[in-house]
Amino acid sequence: MSTFYITTPIYYVNDIPHLGHAYTTIVCDAIARFHRMRGDDTRFLTGTDEHGQKIEEAANKRGLTPQQLVDQVAPRFDEMWKTLGLEGYRFIRTTDTRHKKVVGELWRKIRATNPDDLYLASYQGWYCVGCEAFYTESQLVKDADQWMCAVHKRPVNWLDKERSWFFKLSRYAEPLLRHIEAHPEFIRPDAYRREIISFLESGLRDLSVSRTSFQWGIAVPEADPDGLAHVIYVWMDALTNYLSDLCAPDGSIGGPDVEKYWPQAIHVIGKDILRFHTVYWPAFLMAAGLPLPKSICAHGWWTVRGEKISKSMPATRIDPLTLADALGQGSPLGRAIGIDAMRYYLLREVPLGNDGDFTFESLFGRFNAELANDLGNLINRSLTLITKFAVEHPPVRDDAQYGATENPFWQLEVTATETCATVARQFEALAPSRALELIWRFVGVANRFIDQTQPWAMAKAKNPALAHTLWALQASLYLLARLIAPVLPATSRALRDYLGDTSTEPLTWPKSSDGRVLDEAPSSLLAKPPHPLFPRLDDKMQAQIVRAVVGDAAVETAGGDDKLARVDGKPEKADKKADHKADKKALAADNATKPAEVPAGAITVEDFGRIELRVGKVLTAVAVPKAKKLLHLSVDLGEPAPRSIIAGVAEAYSAEQLVGKQVIVVANLAPATIRGIRSEGMLLAAGDEAILGLSALDHDVPPGTRVR
Repeated sequence: MSTFYITTPIYYVNDIPHLGHAYTTIVCDAIARFHRMRGDDTRFLTGTDEHGQKIEEAANKRGLTPQQLVDQVAPRFDEMWKTLGLEGYRFIRTTDTRHKKVVGELWRKIRATNPDDLYLASYQGWYCVGCEAFYTESQLVKDADQWMCAVHKRPVNWLDKERSWFFKLSRYAEPLLRHIEAHPEFIRPDAYRREIISFLESGLRDLSVSRTSFQWGIAVPEADPDGLAHVIYVWMDALTNYLSDLCAPDGSIGGPDVEKYWPQAIHVIGKDILRFHTVYWPAFLMAAGLPLPKSICAHGWWTVRGEKISKSMPATRIDPLTLADALGQGSPLGRAIGIDAMRYYLLREVPLGNDGDFTFESLFGRFNAELANDLGNLINRSLTLITKFAVEHPPVRDDAQYGATENPFWQLEVTATETCATVARQFEALAPSRALELIWRFVGVANRFIDQTQPWAMAKAKNPALAHTLWALQASLYLLARLIAPVLPATSRALRDYLGDTSTEPLTWPKSSDGRVLDEAPSSLLAKPPHPLFPRLDDKMQAQIVRAVVGDAAVETAGGDDKLARVDGKPEKADKKADHKADKKALAADNATKPAEVPAGAITVEDFGRIELRVGKVLTAVAVPKAKKLLHLSVDLGEPAPRSIIAGVAEAYSAEQLVGKQVIVVANLAPATIRGIRSEGMLLAAGDEAILGLSALDHDVPPGTRVR
């Protein structure tokens, strides 16, 4: 049995849980679910960061002690994760007694192992209370005569010769560079690894690791000769949580859980706290003579229609539970399906590592196209056919049909087996977006299987292959219930219930033993008629969801889109006393915006939304033998591994011209084999008979960025 340990950052309790918090935690929950299905000994940790100057100041304003304040706020995070159905996690608070003991023990270990790494001096410089971090002027932004934090866009404070314990961070730049070179997986994705390498190569300054100007924190476990009372720097305190949850109650660093889980530790964090995790934290551990975590995986920021999530902008404060309730309002499972829809959107919309922008248009587009149309239709069509014909043609496996030739039965099973293996590799690589893309390709294959075999025609013709056809559909749905379980747990349970799966055993990940996986479906399955799990969201439902989630900010959040700014399909009136003339104008405007009849051959916005365009960077390019128009490209799409793409551009571009070039890729095109080489996408180019140019951007953006 393998061991797997994944952590979220611990969330600061000066806030309430929002979409950004939910994203990181849901990512870790999905990855942990996958590893449990694989049979791995899995540990999943989240929690709250409860010390620091911000908490002390906020408590004083409310007339509370800091402990009273954090006891009120911290449970909100635990309650949110339970309500959202997160599973099997451990919850740590930095005010826990064991954690405080471990932080003190870490300090003592640094002192014992490298005594000179901790020393007393005076600190003078800029400090951001919001970040709980010290900055040089080169790291700040000048606004008129004030220095501003680049993250919070607020003035920073000048600390004038505050006495402090310092950590000799400057001596750890070279050891950290050597570790990163020896362990490329230590910082992921590559763009963030390169950023930290550049930061380390520029040299490090010693770090202040205590404060005397406030007292809400863990006391430094040694005396200051001047008699000052120091508390440990909040980041040294907070980062230790990943280790302290594994330690014994007495605070000693070690024991069976440390030995078992710590070598496999993966920290999933936001890019704004990258340096704390990839420079400060490993340097503290090195100084204490302790092993480093296995990997730090950073993801980008989520914005809402391009705006950073902010307390001062209510329209950006997306409450995960409110969103889930609104999305699930039309489903028989209600909130549970809404949670699944939210999980799917967050994990599918952007590759882990890239920035994501939440818009209602993209949310509704994915819901209707991928959940309602693709998966929902497959479930409804398949179960309707099975329940209709199963009485006369009970689903049963017939290997004569499978092995006859490369027919639809064979293609379905081969694709199923390949999908299980490739999806597993993506989950292992912390690439849930790519994993979902591959699962949905199998959904497409299964939908085409129905069209190819036409069970209704087989029934009319009394074709004996119908029993195997129904078995193949039933087995495909059972397989999908397992593949989607890490991301869509409620949908998986509902689908298994529709299939008549009564097993109480934990769900396992499909694993081929004979080159096939569909035969793992229980023979006792007895399908039931379905109820649509993901009813399509029409204009009226979309408007209701927008209003439920952002309230009076709906019009602004929807970018002025008249359709999304309505409730119950009627224009909103700004004033109940608006005169009849204004009503007539509103009605005329409403009629003017009604869609015209769609010409033959035209596509809808939803059709276009199904095409996934992403920015790629060409890493390598070589000619395809005996094919003068073709080049074999390796393209970085911000995923764990580059894509192999065959492009017919050799007559317009040499291989050397393309290397390093940014291109736009159709990322969800079904793979094809061209001249014996697998191609996993297509480049956008201009020209009919001849290529005149490749689609381009006016400046560089990270590989994997969505093109809309």
